Amino acid sequence: MQATTVLVEGESDRLAVETLAVRLGHDLAAERVSVVPMGGATSIVHFLDRYGPNGGGERLLGLCDAGEARGIARALDRAGIGSGPLDGLGFHVCDADLEDELIRCLGIDAVLEVIAAQGELASFRLLQRQPSQRERPTTAQLRRFFGGRSGNKVRYAPLLVDALPAGHAPPPLARLVASFSQ
Repeated sequence: MQATTVLVEGESDRLAVETLAVRLGHDLAAERVSVVPMGGATSIVHFLDRYGPNGGGERLLGLCDAGEARGIARALDRAGIGSGPLDGLGFHVCDADLEDELIRCLGIDAVLEVIAAQGELASFRLLQRQPSQRERPTTAQLRRFFGGRSGNKVRYAPLLVDALPAGHAPPPLARLVASFSQ
């Protein structure tokens, strides 16, 4: 069985992918699937050189934000993986980012329950009262909450995935994990 490397932008994405995979019954070690955070999408060329056709020759999959999709597509083409729609190449695109996908999939109330369970609802309410945040939609405020404090994305990614009802993962994340078995 060929090893599979899943390239993701950061550590929070790695944790979300691994958490959903385990929830869905995947044994990543037995399936020879490694989820590798790249430290940002702009680092993809290095990882394609290391794991791709001219490196380790591993099966490559990935997850990226919509804003990074064009750069990812160019890098995949240059590396000899192919061109065309990213999902056809095994790379799945989040509309804005993974946090946005999780918020939309869960709904605001469920996300607030996760934050409350961590004892941080008062902190979120404080953020909502800041002048720069007052007029923004709650979804934008939640994204700011997760991305604004060091470690929050990493902390909340697996918690939000764990809060998903069975069978209701964000489509890009669900398609990515489903592709592990293909």
